Amino acid sequence: MSGQKKCPDCGSSEIVEDAHYAQNQLVCADCGFILTEGLLTTTFQDEEHLQEVTYSRSTGQNEQLSRCKLRGIKRVQDLCKVLYLPAVFEDTALSYFQRAIEHPSFHLVSLEKKEILVGCCVFVTCRQHNWPLTMGTICSLLYAEKELFASVYLCVLKELELDVPALSLTDLVKTHLNSFKLFQSSASVPAKFAEDKEKMVARTIQIVELASETWLVTGRHPVPIVTAAAYLAWQSLQPAGRLTCTFPRFCKLAGTDLPPPAHLRLKELNDVLLRMASQLAWLRVLNVDKKTVVKHIGDLLQHRHFLLRSSFSSGDTEDQSATAAGDGSESSPQAAGGSAQAEGRHPGGKQKCSSVRRPLLPPCLINPRKRLRTAALSPSDQAITGDEAISDSEIEQYLRSQEEMREFSKAQAWH
Repeated sequence: MSGQKKCPDCGSSEIVEDAHYAQNQLVCADCGFILTEGLLTTTFQDEEHLQEVTYSRSTGQNEQLSRCKLRGIKRVQDLCKVLYLPAVFEDTALSYFQRAIEHPSFHLVSLEKKEILVGCCVFVTCRQHNWPLTMGTICSLLYAEKELFASVYLCVLKELELDVPALSLTDLVKTHLNSFKLFQSSASVPAKFAEDKEKMVARTIQIVELASETWLVTGRHPVPIVTAAAYLAWQSLQPAGRLTCTFPRFCKLAGTDLPPPAHLRLKELNDVLLRMASQLAWLRVLNVDKKTVVKHIGDLLQHRHFLLRSSFSSGDTEDQSATAAGDGSESSPQAAGGSAQAEGRHPGGKQKCSSVRRPLLPPCLINPRKRLRTAALSPSDQAITGDEAISDSEIEQYLRSQEEMREFSKAQAWH
């Protein structure tokens, strides 16, 4: 045993001598890495002429697979089998893993990150083949934290220079609803709560598309929106027995998590549906609220393009009426009547329900966040007024056009 040498692959000092083909060689007892190889000959004549070759050259095995790499390859294969991925996916994921594990950026990382590296290679492969797979699914299979997985995933894309297309909302809906337990009645799911999978997926996709058209998706995490849309779709297919089912109970029946922002996304979707319902004459009489609007989601989605255009044009009409009221004189009866209607009041002063609504706007404009207070300026910053002279060394940073450059050169030559 040699206590001075260390294995270059795993760093272990457990180096032993092993006789292979009657030739001594040094081998790591922990990972099996061969430090020095014995020399081999094929015939006595080659041995007489000293034409010996090393073991790796004689077998063509120029690379030694460490235990870590072998374990990673086995994990990639097992993960592909669990996800029922095609064979070509497995080959691509293995090639990515072998490239990544040999990259210097992943040599001295923890075992947890190496385990996540396996999932990243499979996740990248599925995305490139347009196979619907979410990061949450991979993290649940690997028992990994999403933040750590995301950091390793971004590092893999950067170091291996991989191009990964984004997952569409339609694919995400199909993937997310595929894990729901509502598509067959069981002991935990009563018969009245069970639903046909294709109908629920189709209705959820329509609601998610409506959310995208009304700026509810941009800049948000998609899973809470899909969860809220699935709840509304599930209720709307059989509203008679499902209106009393709460959002948390629905998620419990479906066997899925309830993300904290999902309640806000549900409220925003209900507001959009109520706005659309106000444009239909036969729904104005029914006094639809956020609970009963679920019964009419099918009609609203069927006419959603017309209803959205009506909502936008109603905002333009409101702006035009307000402008006309502002341009008219105070003594004009038309101006007075227009201003009374713009305020939603009768000429007699009584309040009435105005049919004119503001246009659909992004949530960031409807409910803007409070701006953070800026830090107080230092005395040196407060002394800067903007009228300070610009030095000759910095003047070129403020010049933009060729004409300005020529004028500046002329001024320098004049002085």
